[in-house]
Formats: sequence, C-alpha cells, structure tokens
Amino acid sequence: MAGVTAGAQTTFGAWDYGVFALMLLVSTGIGLGVGLARGGQRSAEDFFTGGRRLEALPVGLSLAASFMSAVQVLGVPAEAYRYGLKFLWMCLGQALNSLLTATLFLPVFYRLGLTSTYQYLELRFGRAVRLCGTVQYLAATLLYTGIVIYAPALILNQVTGLDIWASLLSTGAICTFYTTVGGMKAVVWTDVFQVLVMLMGFGVVLARGTMIMGGLQRVFEVAQNHSRVNLMDFNPDPRSRYTFWTFVVGGTLVWLSMYGVNQAQVQRYVACRTERQAKLAMLINQLGLFLIVGSAVGCGVIMFTLYSDCDPLLAGRISAADQYMPLLVLDIFEDLPGIPGLFLACAYSGTLSTASTSINAMAAVTVEDLIKPRLPNLAPQRLVIISKGLSLIYGLSCLTVAALSSLLGGGVLQGSFTVMGVISGPLLGVFILGMFLPACNTAGAFSGLGAGAALSLWVAVGATLYPPIEQSMGVLPTSAAGCAASPANASGLLGRLLASNASSGAPSSRMDPDRPALADSFYAISYLYYGTLGTLSSVLCGALISYLTGPTKRSAVGPGLLWWDLKKQTASVAPREEETPLDDNLAKGPEELPLGDKRPPDFLPIHEDRLLCMGQKEVEVAGSFTIGSGQDDGPDLRESTL
Repeated sequence: MAGVTAGAQTTFGAWDYGVFALMLLVSTGIGLGVGLARGGQRSAEDFFTGGRRLEALPVGLSLAASFMSAVQVLGVPAEAYRYGLKFLWMCLGQALNSLLTATLFLPVFYRLGLTSTYQYLELRFGRAVRLCGTVQYLAATLLYTGIVIYAPALILNQVTGLDIWASLLSTGAICTFYTTVGGMKAVVWTDVFQVLVMLMGFGVVLARGTMIMGGLQRVFEVAQNHSRVNLMDFNPDPRSRYTFWTFVVGGTLVWLSMYGVNQAQVQRYVACRTERQAKLAMLINQLGLFLIVGSAVGCGVIMFTLYSDCDPLLAGRISAADQYMPLLVLDIFEDLPGIPGLFLACAYSGTLSTASTSINAMAAVTVEDLIKPRLPNLAPQRLVIISKGLSLIYGLSCLTVAALSSLLGGGVLQGSFTVMGVISGPLLGVFILGMFLPACNTAGAFSGLGAGAALSLWVAVGATLYPPIEQSMGVLPTSAAGCAASPANASGLLGRLLASNASSGAPSSRMDPDRPALADSFYAISYLYYGTLGTLSSVLCGALISYLTGPTKRSAVGPGLLWWDLKKQTASVAPREEETPLDDNLAKGPEELPLGDKRPPDFLPIHEDRLLCMGQKEVEVAGSFTIGSGQDDGPDLRESTL
C-alpha cells in the first residue's frame, strides 16, 4: 500500500452518498411500516415491549446490534491492527456473558414481567435505590448516545471531508423520527436491517483486502511475521490492555453489565413471547456478535498487512488510530464508486441501532420509574402519547449532547466509555446482591453502589490524567520504512499524538517527575477491568454493611426476587412450557386486559401502582397447581414463600 500513501486525499463521491441515503430511507421505511402496522401502539406496553409478542430471531439480531455502534465498527479494526488477533478472545467473554445472562438474570426479569429493570430495585430494596439507579442510567446513557452519534461523524469528517453537521442531523433526526413513531417494533426490525448492512460492509472490505494481498495464506504470513497472530497471550499482568485474562474476566463482566441488567437489553428480551424464545434470542445474539466482532477483527488484521510497511499514522496521513478504517476503505475502493458508501452505511447503521435502542430505553425508564408511580391512573392512550413525546425529547437531547461534544476535543470518545463503565459495573453489583444474597439490605445496596462507583471512578480519572505507557499496554510495533514520501514532520506529529492520545501511547514516566507512583500500577490497569472493580467492590462492601447493620430476613424478601426461589417455584411448570400456552394473555388486545395485568401468566403479577410483590395469582398447568397468597397449602407453597 505504499503506492497510495503519497496520493491526494480521497473523499466520498455521489454514488457513495447515494448508497448512504438509501440506507437511511430503507431504515425509515421499515421503522414506520412495522411501527404503524395493525393500528400502531394502543398502550405503553405495546410501545416499549411490542406487546411482549416478538419472536426470537429479530430480537436476537437487535440485541447484537444494540451495542455494536459506529464506535465499534471503527474502533475494533483499529484495536486489532495495533494489538493483533488476540482481540478475538472478546468473543469468549461475550459467550460467557450470554450464558450467565440466560441462566441468572433473564429468568428473574422475564418472570416478574418488568418493563424497567429498576422496578426490581424498588421491590428488593426500596424506592430510593430505584430512583438512584434510574438517574444514573439516564445520565450515562444520554451522554453515551450523544457521543455515539458525534464520534463517527468527527472521525469520518477528518479523513474524508464528510460534512459533520449534515451527517449528525440526518442520522439523529431519522433515528428519532422512526423510534418516536414506531416504538419497540420499529427499533427491533430496523436493527435487523442494520445488522445485515454492517455485515455486508465488513464483508466487502474483507474480500477486497484479501484479493489485494493475494489470498488468505499471504495475509496470515505477513500477520504472523509481525506478531499479529498472538492468541496465546496469557500474561496475567492487569496492565496489559488485551490478554486472555482481560477478555475472560474483565470482558465478561463488562458485557454482563450491559446485557444482564442494562435497561436497553433487558427491555428487548422480555419482549419475547416466552422465556424459551428469550433464551433463544440470547443465542442468536451471540452468533450475531461472533460474526460482527470476528469480521471487524479480520478487517483489522488485513488492514495491517496492507499497511505493514507504511503505517498511515506514522506517515501523517491520519491523526488518530480510529481513522485507520475509513482511510483503508477509500484506498482500496478508490476505483469502485459506491462501495465506500456501503461502508459509510455500515458505520452509520451501528449508530442508528445504538441510538434508537437508547432513546426507547430512556423513555421506558422515565415512564415506568418516574411517571407511572406518581400518576398510576393515566389512561393507556395518554401514556402512549407521553411515551412518544419522551422519545422525541430524548432524541433531541442526544443531538444536543452530540453538538456540545464538538466543544470538548478528542478525549470525549474514551470519556464516554469511561462513564458507562463507572455506572454499569456498580449497578451490576447491586443486582447481584439483590438476587443472590438474601441478607443484603437497603443500607448495603446504597453503600455498595457508592463504593463501586467511587473506586471505578477513581481509577478511570487517574488513567485519564496519567495515561499508561505504551510498553505496559502491549502495543505492537508498526513501520513507515516503505512509505513513498514520508512527510518531514511525521516524527513530530507522532510525538504530539503519543503525548495527547492515550490509545496511541503515553509519555514515559521518567520524563515526568510529577507522575505519581500509582500512575504505572493502579491507574495503568486495562480499561476492561474498570467495571470489574466496580462490581466486586459493590458486592463486597454491600455484603459487609448488610451484615453489620442487621441482615434482611429471608422471609421478608418478596417472592420471585431471589434467583433460586424462582427455580423452585417453576420447577413443575417449566417442562410443560411447550404444552401450556404461556402467552394466552399476550394474544389479547390491551383493551381486553386490566391495567398492569399483561404479564407472562407463568409467574407473579406486579401491581404497578403499589410495586409490592406480596401476592400471587393462580397458575394452572396440567392440573390445579395453585400458588396462594399466604395460606399454608402444602409443600409447593412453602417453596414459593422462601
């Protein structure tokens, strides 16, 4: 690729913009068509969960798309370029996450019939804990979504000259429009289309890059000769950015905080017809993640083989690692108009899927946690109007955050992930305390949440102020020896980049006498461990404070809030799931069901106005198996009230 390094800067053409516009139009059409079918949404339940009648395939693909934003489409290939094939261990962390989510968290949320995950926190610990979790989630998601919209626009603008405000307004406005009109169904089915576009974009890059290199064998040889085939990296040093252990331990917990208890994901799998369909959706989601992450890593390795003798960052063609991928696309498809537009559509499909998911989830949390508890008697149609209005407001708010991000400089991208990690890890710890430690009380939950957030925030801020050095992170070497015409200021540019961008390196500790001792130890740990620190400290501190302040008696914990109690309660009905229609009530229209009664009939109904899970209705499965409301009816009852 040395031959293209000295050429004029390439940009997108009319055909490329046409492909991009087509993707936006198809997304809008799918969103409106699905969302308005059969008269649209007749209740907030329809708007936020699709009436709990969705199938596993679209939900699974939507789950895969939700956190694969343009940040990942551009960032994962760049990380594979700089750190090698070991990034594929991320797939193992994701697989462990899917297994744990389907086994531990999904049954609890699904059988309780919750729309907001933070309803669980009130049932278990009280309203104050619920509000704390809700506020944290809304703040972090609003910031994250704004950055997800802004970051790819900035990166593509710097490399290709793509108008930053046109891309911001077009993607943000269209996403907000179809999410507001179509609700959950629109989000899910547009996600399906956008996943396919992402895979097509990666596919054409993989195919073209492999052809230019002369085949997969040549790609493998070059990558191996430059240490990019490095799957067997079992270095236990937590300061190494990517190893087997950082992905399996840190990566698993990061993804678990996003899939196990995150509102955007839980809201999707509880929308399935049955619990079995929800678990199947998790499996489909995992296959989708394998394809997306594997394709992105493959693109990164092929990209390195093409630039192995002339690194664009060293040559001064780009100014940050995230710009590798768009530059590669323009280089290898220079003579194929329209194909770079497919990659542009690929990147922005990730943006649309993440933004629409977040907007719908924030509206759901606001309605369920802040509005319905205070106004329990609102009519269903009024709630639908409020839900649509909130979606519009949150969409415009995300666009505002994206616009403000332009004032914050280049560090805002990593800052957004830091915020999400600091929030998600401690919240995961609180949910673990609630579901698996009966003795945990409200004081323990609050203290655990505070301790986890403080510790993870401490290390994240420390790492931002004192970035880790390149040697400890394990960045692999690159070369500019084969560049046709290296700019005279390339070395100076690189020096400035290494000083200002944590992902591209950091100044040596010996050059900074004011650098604290923690900078090269505690602050230098891999960012994948931030969430792990928050989760573990939340669990340990919450358990300790609970026992010191008087543990909660197990009999005082409402039915259905502990994981093993759920398993005991449903042991006699689970094998008959295929024979007994679990979604009879779901087949009815909202007008046929009383408010708050649209719940999977195999478990406890929750009264939305009181949010107390103290009584249970009758469940009939192949007989008259009945769960009472406090009467001693035999062994089955005693199991249900543990």
